Amino acid sequence: MNLLIVESPSKAKTIEKYLGAGWRVIASVGHVRDLVPENGSVDTAHDFAMRWQIMPGKEKQIKQIISELKKTDAVYLASDPDREGEAIAWHILDILNSKHVLDGKKVYRVAFHEITKNAVLDAIAHPREIDKNLVDAYLVRRALDYLIGFGISPLLWRRNLGRSAGRVQSVAVKLVVDREREIESFKPVEYWSVGAKCNHDGANFNAQLSKFGDKKIEKMTIENNAYVHEILEKIGKPEIGATVLDIDKRKTSRRPTPPFTTSTLQQEAARKLYFSSKRTMATAQKLYEQGLITYMRTDATNLSADAVKEIRAYITNNYGDTFVPQKPNVYVTKSKNAQEAHEAIRPTHFDGKKPEITGDEARLYDLIWKRTIACQMTNAEFDSVAVDIKTDNDVAVFHTVGTTRTFDGFMRVYTEDKDDADDVNDAKLPPLNIGDKISITEILPEQHFTQPPARYTEASLVKKLEELGIGRPSTYAAIMSTIVDRKYVEQDKQRRFHPTPGGWVIAAYLSKYFNDLVDVNFTAKTEDTLDDVSNGKRDKLDALRAFWTPTSAMIDGAQDVKTSEIISTVNEIMYNHLFPDGNDKCPKCGGKLGIKLSKYGAFIGCENYPKCDYTARLSDTDAVTSDDKKEEKPHNTSVDLGDGIFFRIGKFGPYVTDGKKNVPAKQYTSDTITLDVARDLLENGVKKVEPVNLGENPTTGKPVFYYPTGRYGAYISSNRVNVSVKEQPTLSEAIDLINNKKTSPRFKKGSRK
Repeated sequence: MNLLIVESPSKAKTIEKYLGAGWRVIASVGHVRDLVPENGSVDTAHDFAMRWQIMPGKEKQIKQIISELKKTDAVYLASDPDREGEAIAWHILDILNSKHVLDGKKVYRVAFHEITKNAVLDAIAHPREIDKNLVDAYLVRRALDYLIGFGISPLLWRRNLGRSAGRVQSVAVKLVVDREREIESFKPVEYWSVGAKCNHDGANFNAQLSKFGDKKIEKMTIENNAYVHEILEKIGKPEIGATVLDIDKRKTSRRPTPPFTTSTLQQEAARKLYFSSKRTMATAQKLYEQGLITYMRTDATNLSADAVKEIRAYITNNYGDTFVPQKPNVYVTKSKNAQEAHEAIRPTHFDGKKPEITGDEARLYDLIWKRTIACQMTNAEFDSVAVDIKTDNDVAVFHTVGTTRTFDGFMRVYTEDKDDADDVNDAKLPPLNIGDKISITEILPEQHFTQPPARYTEASLVKKLEELGIGRPSTYAAIMSTIVDRKYVEQDKQRRFHPTPGGWVIAAYLSKYFNDLVDVNFTAKTEDTLDDVSNGKRDKLDALRAFWTPTSAMIDGAQDVKTSEIISTVNEIMYNHLFPDGNDKCPKCGGKLGIKLSKYGAFIGCENYPKCDYTARLSDTDAVTSDDKKEEKPHNTSVDLGDGIFFRIGKFGPYVTDGKKNVPAKQYTSDTITLDVARDLLENGVKKVEPVNLGENPTTGKPVFYYPTGRYGAYISSNRVNVSVKEQPTLSEAIDLINNKKTSPRFKKGSRK
């Protein structure tokens, strides 16, 4: 009998069907061990020695593994083929060795990038050792995250600056804040365009002014209305005679985009399916575990030779030879350190049979299927015609472009958003020749203003992090979730990120006292270092020392900074955001206003407190203005989400309804609810949320639980002590709240007689 250990129960069921008799397949359900959640679990003075503990709730999995191990001759560690998967295999092996249950048993590490029978059997036939380099990279990453958490987070809690600071999440928050700063400081610039409606032999088309007199007209050339009037006067009033001056005909082509990586899948699913990164990865995980797609954490764009062969055969059979390029399309991975997984994300089979899946899984699978098929198809081809038209009075030249798709190529199967837009915007021109007479029937001046940079969405923020070399495939979804869950950013109805007051504050604090931590170059260099460790190019301890030496110096330097100095620094950095008109005078006493910090968040207060009790709410979208007309935004009590579904706020709080059914939606607001979320609530109801075991309170030896819902909202509980909280705290935060709660006198021992 052989024992094979994977990460998820659903994957275990799929693989056990392939292996049949003589095999037992069980799941670890992810990680089984982590660092002890207390200070000193990474000993920086002794080569970063780490103290581990079995994670709360995972004792059951370990017992099951040990129980099954007694019946087997060999154990196969088959966790996922990336750093985290390699670490899970290493942890399990280390635990089993420490319990002395492996005597006389063979241990193998196997990894498969797709859950198909052939892939599973091939992996088992070619086992290997646990990759020490991948484990070392995991250990470095885990140690760094721990050291930052236990080094910086207490500084934040002590001053009410925020919940936590992470190595990558802090950079993501700063990017959002910096973009908001750009938007706030942006000064729009006026410019004009001058268009023309043209006619040739009854056929109408549009053109744009490209030359006026001897001056070439660029985007910003026409600065104001006065210049427009000058142009219109000299051109004359329609109808104006004109002649075709020049024609440039070209054949162009558009190459298909590469197959999906983790990053591009998240970006495209966000654009086309409106999925969050977390939702995309959860759905992709299900598809992978069912054997429908290859491993979904990868930054490689290559495909296996067998897959390419199958794809080309499918294209030939379904679209014809003209849609198959002479040689397979090859894509070069842009990531500097494409790691671990061997292929791009693709379907595992290309027989054309639709899998029996529905909902999110069907939609995401369809996206992956089309992108994969299209990537091995021929280019789309176009005829492009550029025409210059000169007015008969020699005053102006107008320019127009017409594009016609002459061969669909890959666009028969798949187009990206930008491709779709291009096809809509490209105009078809009537047949024209040099010297043809054109009638300009109308001149169309139009005023424009330059636009500020767009706020980040999940898709564009993931893309930006990838461009900067920050984060890796397995981390993007977690980064997006963390910065939202920690309430450092929030999303509007267009799914764009806005920094919250807490996001502004922590970005200001970190940029002053932990500048390297939020510096994109420093963070990208750290990612490169992790890749070097995973590739065996750098020693684990050397990498840890290189990072920890400057970081510990920053932590030491921030330890003794007075809270008043921090508040002064944050005020200075945030001044333009808080007081865009420059007026920071208190409307009650004339004192100076500034940011104040409390356990309930940041707010605006007067320097003359407690004599002056003026306060104002600090909002992510509103700043304090000189006339002090800052008011709370009215809350929408009814929002039409589409398809007859509404989000409403009733007597008992928020809920969604389709007119027949009402389902509570207390965790959402009118700004965060989406149609997809509402549909899910109406279809599946509010799922029961189990309490989270945060760990043990060393003071009492009792476990600490987090309850997401209760009579009065979320709370933590330990040894019959309950404390209300706004969100899930860390174990250290929870212990501090539990231990410092003042017990009501009526419950004190001996108070009743």
